[in-house]
Order: sequence, then C-alpha cells, then structure tokens
Amino acid sequence: MVRFVTKNSAFIIIIFLLFSCTKGNGEDPIPDEPDIVTPSSLTLNITIAGASASLPYGDGSGAIQCSASATDAVKYGFRFGNGTEVESTTGTANYAFTEKGTNNYTVYVVAYSKTGHSIILSKNIDVYVTDTYSLIWSDEFDIAGSPSSVNWNYDMGNGQGGWGNNELQYYTNTSGNVIQENGNLVITAKKESVGGYDYTSARLKTQGKFSFTYGRVEVRANLPEGRGTWPAIWMLGDNITSAGWPACGEIDIMEYVGYDPNIVNSAIHTTSSSGNTVNHDSFDLATAEEEFHIYAIEWSSTEIKFFVDETVHYTYSPSSYTDATWPFNENQFIILNLAIGGNWGGLQGVDDSIFPQQFLIDYVRVYQ
Repeated sequence: MVRFVTKNSAFIIIIFLLFSCTKGNGEDPIPDEPDIVTPSSLTLNITIAGASASLPYGDGSGAIQCSASATDAVKYGFRFGNGTEVESTTGTANYAFTEKGTNNYTVYVVAYSKTGHSIILSKNIDVYVTDTYSLIWSDEFDIAGSPSSVNWNYDMGNGQGGWGNNELQYYTNTSGNVIQENGNLVITAKKESVGGYDYTSARLKTQGKFSFTYGRVEVRANLPEGRGTWPAIWMLGDNITSAGWPACGEIDIMEYVGYDPNIVNSAIHTTSSSGNTVNHDSFDLATAEEEFHIYAIEWSSTEIKFFVDETVHYTYSPSSYTDATWPFNENQFIILNLAIGGNWGGLQGVDDSIFPQQFLIDYVRVYQ
C-alpha cells in the first residue's frame, strides 16, 4: 500500500507541474514589463549675461543662459518661477528676468528619460535688472527729404493678393506717397490710378537694415481718418523668407481701421493663432486722429506687453512655449504702412471723399 500511494502521488505531481507551466486557453504569454530608465548625473550650468568681477549679477538685461546634461535623458524642462516649464531637447534654454533691481531666483531643470521617469536639480542665482533701457536704434525723421536708405527699404506694388489681405492700394516710394517734412515721416494715401489700382500709398520696412530680439519699441504717431484707411505699426521675423508666415511670428504694435474711429488695436500672429487671431486686444483712444500718441511694446523671452502712451492694454504670454505659440526668440524687423481697403480695413467700403490721408510718424525708437 505504501509503494502504490507513493507512485500515484508522484504521477499526480508531474501532471500538475505540466499544466501549471502551459496555458490551456490558447492565450499569448503576458509580455514583460519595460525596463524603467531613470536619468542620472544631472548637471546644470547657468551663465548670467554680462557677469564679471565688477558686475557679478550681470549687465542689467536680466538675461541668462542655461545648459543641462544627464545620462539617459531625452529631454529637459526648465522652470524659472513663472509657472511654466520650457521644454528643450538639447538641454539649453535662454530666459530674461524682468523684475527691477538685484533679486534671488531658483532655477530648476528636470531631466526626462524615454520611459518618462525624471530627476530634478535646482540652483539659486542673483540677477540684476536695470531700471532703464538704453537706446540702440532710432529714426527721428528730422532731415527733410527722402527717408534714410540706411534705415529703410520699401515694399512696392500691390503684392500677391493685395499683400494677402485684398488691399486696394499700390505702394510706391515716390515723394508724393512718402517723405520727411516738419520733423515727421509722412505716408500719404491718395486716390489716383497707378499700376492698375485706384489708390497709392507707401510701406516702409527695416528688413535687411535693422532687426533685433527683445527690448522696447516706441513709435510716436498721429493716425489718418476715414472709412477705408488701415494704418499699421508692426513687426515680422527675419526668417519669413525661409519659414514663411505665420511661422515667422508677427507682432502688431498698433493697427487702426478708419471705419471704427478712436479704437486702436494690437495683436499677435503665430501658427497657433493667425489670420483672425484670438491673441489681440483693443484700446479706446479718443484723440487717435487728432493728436500724437506713443504706441509701444516691451518684448522679453516670456511675454510681450503692448502700450498706448504709458498704459499697458494687452500682454501676450502663452501657457506653453513652443514653435507654434512662441516664435518670438529670433530677430524681428519693423514695418510702417498705410493700407487702403482690404479684408479688415475695407469691411465697410472706402469713402473716396476723404483723400488724401496722411499717417504721421514723429519717431521710431528701439531700446534694450
């Protein structure tokens, strides 16, 4: 009896082991869990712009350059205390603090692996931001005659599709449409036929002459009046010829449509918001057509503030910084023009009785 029981017990154990090592329902084996990869050896180097023995906290611009590296990292996130994380696949990021004076900041970097695991490192730095800007470029338009060829180029003709806006004017560089007199740049729109179009005007730009990244732009101007006029003070990225619009980024410092008097407008155009953009605001200005006012922006690495005189009426600071929302980390050039009609300026037609109309610019100044 003892031997029989032992043999059957051994047989039962063998059968149990065979069934426990195989699936009887035809299912595939459960895949192995992926190995967890966690970055290591994270380093962070921060360079403060202009820092030296005599200026230990920088040159007053508030600008810093960050460089991070880590083993097994595929991307990095930089945090500068403004509630957002700036992503970088190269481990580098630039930023400019704006709070005046010398202040202490904590800069964080997060290194991410291909499995989404991360480590974080921080550094404390002291950064100085000056109370004032320095003038780096200007045109005061004080010398009577043609605008400076050192500062300005022209867009000529009607462009493709009326410069993309179905505008009605033909742009020229003749003295009848653009001249400096009485200390102003004068852009005149006329009712006259040139090149197959019924109106003439001018469009000046600093493209190829002057461009910049970050700073304050001021333009003191007196706006034209009347249904159909569309003056603008604006900027485009230098890379428009390669990246195209709106990927190059557009900053509309001031736009005005004559059929909606005493309302000045500002806007941002990017690939995330272009054409009929959602990134815009308007400002009530009762004397826009009667008096000179200062239209300005202050542009940093994280935001663009729009001013009328000294009032901030709009700030653009996206919730995330990507090529689609923030192409504004490259040089931009300045444009001054007076369009007639078009998709916006001509929404209520053109009143031919108003011509000629003049867009007067006292000065253009750029500070950093």
